Amino acid sequence: MRKDIKASCQKRLSRIEGQVRGLSKMVEEDRYCIDIVTQISAVRAALRRVEEEVLRDHVSHCVEHAITSGNKADQREKIAELMAVIGRSDR
Repeated sequence: MRKDIKASCQKRLSRIEGQVRGLSKMVEEDRYCIDIVTQISAVRAALRRVEEEVLRDHVSHCVEHAITSGNKADQREKIAELMAVIGRSDR
């Protein structure tokens, strides 16, 4: 993973960690259910953005390298991994 992407992801994940702690506090304080669900949705959206950033970096680095290497087995493997992870993220 490129250093700038890694730093960006770590910053985002730290923010998400704080959001999750806030969610726990909301539950503990018996806050209104819809407010809790709204915050859960915000955390999921933030995680999706991190996931997209990591995937974008993976494609621009690992998949691109496999394509330019000319190694057919490596190309197939990287594409299969990518398709599998995209398939899982839709669930």
